[in-house]
Amino acid sequence: MTMLSRRIILISATLFALTACVSVEDIPEAASRTQQKMNFDITVTRDGEVIAAERYGVMTKAASAEEFDQYATMNPDKSFGLIGIDAETGALLMDNQEIYNQDGRYVGWADNTNWGKTKEVTLSAYYPYQTDIVYHSNNEAYNISFSTEETQEGPLVSKTMQQAVEKINQIPIEFQHITNDIGFKVCDVTPDERLQSLIHLRKMTVYNVASAGVFVNDLKNLDGKWRKVGYYRDVVVFDGDAKVGIGSENEKFVGFDTLEDRMMDSHRYYSVPDEIRLGKQYVEVFYDIDGFTLNDFYYPPLYNQVSKYALYGLLPDNVYVYGKQYTFHIGLDLSSVYHEITFAPSVGEWETKIYENNDDF
Repeated sequence: MTMLSRRIILISATLFALTACVSVEDIPEAASRTQQKMNFDITVTRDGEVIAAERYGVMTKAASAEEFDQYATMNPDKSFGLIGIDAETGALLMDNQEIYNQDGRYVGWADNTNWGKTKEVTLSAYYPYQTDIVYHSNNEAYNISFSTEETQEGPLVSKTMQQAVEKINQIPIEFQHITNDIGFKVCDVTPDERLQSLIHLRKMTVYNVASAGVFVNDLKNLDGKWRKVGYYRDVVVFDGDAKVGIGSENEKFVGFDTLEDRMMDSHRYYSVPDEIRLGKQYVEVFYDIDGFTLNDFYYPPLYNQVSKYALYGLLPDNVYVYGKQYTFHIGLDLSSVYHEITFAPSVGEWETKIYENNDDF
């Protein structure tokens, strides 16, 4: 081998050795300088009251067990969306970024490559994540379209907040419920004792329940409202055979096919807050009546009796307030069925009585 050949081999070996010293692991480290890890401290509220909180990956109960179990929080298998704009210029910095739950904790990465001199970012989040978000002019608001399936899980939207970019690694988010949780209680309010304890609840259906729509989250005014409701459905609340208790002291929550003592065991559903219109939303109740003897005359059983209760006129301004729980109270009165032996119908109080937030339970 000539002297020149040896030099070429030595130089080539040296270059190979220098190349081999560049580790593949160094490349992600250099790229990560353009990103910041985001951790989230999450709370979930209903009507301003904290019902759940996530601290270091643990979802804890902050209210009564009944409220926590009844009202949906967050499913760790589902992601949420994050919106970020420059607090000063309004430039879009996080364009509907999807945040996943990893090992029991929501984390994400903020790509600050194009953030320039941004010092503070305005953040807004919503759950569950949606692919299509429509921004208004200058990114001052955005539309979230929720389907029926998502509103049945109780979608959440956060309060808009501002966070210094240097503290983007720890973001506190307060999610709020934006739908209503609705249920029913029922009892027998027949005034004549001879006609009491005869009613069997068989079926209860609520008609024209608002179940999908568009929520507009206003970043400028730190507010959000349902602007468009596009789908209505009928909800079967009860289907079974349950004896109805007598009077308010024996009033019970309506379950799927039973009557329950506790709200958390009842059948409740979510509704998009919507205007209640005359003749539109109503409850239809089917019930059977046992046979009985009165004044030596036998009245045979009656089946599939129907009573309808309008929801119009029960709420202030006929509008649901989002984030609230409502329990409607229905009193069934046999005086309205057996007209020939009616004395004093007494239904009005029970048809119009509502407990918001169920504070009395």
